[in-house]
Amino acid sequence: MRHEVYERAAGGLIGRLVRSHRGGERAAVQAFVLGWLSVIFHPLYFVLFTWVFPQSYESPAARAIGTLVGAAGIAAERFGTRWCELYVPAALTFLLPFFGTFMFLMNNGTPAWAQCLIVMIVALFHFPTGQALRAYFTGTLLACIAVVLEGKGSALLTQAVLQQLPVHFLIIVLLWVARFSRSALEQEKLAGLGEGLGAVAHEMRTPLASMEANVRGLTRMLQALPTGTPDEIRQAMTRVHYEVRHMNHLIDLFLMSASAVRRRLDPFETVSMADAVEAVMRRYPFTSPAQSEAVTVEVKRNFRFEGQHELTVVILLNLLRNALKAIHRAGKGRVRIVVDGSRRTPRLLFIDTACGIAARRLPLIFQRFYAYPAHNGTGIGLALCRQIMRAWKADIRCVSREHAYAIFVLEFPVQRSTPPAGDT
Repeated sequence: MRHEVYERAAGGLIGRLVRSHRGGERAAVQAFVLGWLSVIFHPLYFVLFTWVFPQSYESPAARAIGTLVGAAGIAAERFGTRWCELYVPAALTFLLPFFGTFMFLMNNGTPAWAQCLIVMIVALFHFPTGQALRAYFTGTLLACIAVVLEGKGSALLTQAVLQQLPVHFLIIVLLWVARFSRSALEQEKLAGLGEGLGAVAHEMRTPLASMEANVRGLTRMLQALPTGTPDEIRQAMTRVHYEVRHMNHLIDLFLMSASAVRRRLDPFETVSMADAVEAVMRRYPFTSPAQSEAVTVEVKRNFRFEGQHELTVVILLNLLRNALKAIHRAGKGRVRIVVDGSRRTPRLLFIDTACGIAARRLPLIFQRFYAYPAHNGTGIGLALCRQIMRAWKADIRCVSREHAYAIFVLEFPVQRSTPPAGDT
């Protein structure tokens, strides 16, 4: 029980910190984490390796630069998403392979720095493999050049240094294989979920078709009866017929999500956001007129982007379904969909005023197979939305306040702007 308390406390702290950095967007979170680690560990290890476990070489200037690079990462959000995307590769290169290799070589391959460098390489390859490889080779090369310029080039050919090369190679290969295996297992699980959803949905068609036929027959029989037939019976038959239609629409939604998991995500058509929102409002299986009236659409200015219309509908259907389920859980709230192409970065806002999302949960909602509450679906909906958006070089993030609201912000690279609604 105690470890669960600690985990919740840590999760809440991390959630609050990450939430302040663009709701968990990957580049911003990476910059944020790299920044704090650098600010903490550079001064700490300067003290350790200078006075506690003194090494033959230490550089206050390099430590100061590392700390400043970390501070820049903490402040990265203020400069926007583009800054974060530029900062992370540069910071990775300097903070891990360059700094670790430089200090390792300047200390003539001492065991302490050999182990530090291995830890840095392991940390580096927790980032995307391509990015990690570029940072590793660039940082290592620059470190070797810096060591030569410092007059310590002879350290490059010592046994203590050369024997680390096969160790690094082995670590990189093993981490790459582990990442590849996780990715393969994840794709297999996704494919299995997609096939399962498709199979269940198809199997449900037959009994629903039979129910619909029987409801139509009973309705005709009721209409032929005398006018004294209780209204309750007629209303019950109407509700059953409505529920059957609702289930058929849900099956269509499940089949769309299942096919989206397996299809290619590359953009190949120009999509009108207003048309996609209209298609969602037309196709969503609202359970009642009141639920439909709880959703409003505002088109400030339409915009177009490179993507896929059907996958755009899948994204919006998932967001609408999540918002309406949140309203059902909270027993209150409305949904507002805003199409805003008047900004420099066109965007769609998906706003619900239901139960919101807890700060500690917010960084996790786009993770694959994460569902909250635990029984609330498969946990692939929002992860699929982000995967599709990234394939289109677009972005999705969430800003939320628990018990108050949740706002999903979808930002797109502009294709071309269109006139305001009514003129399109």
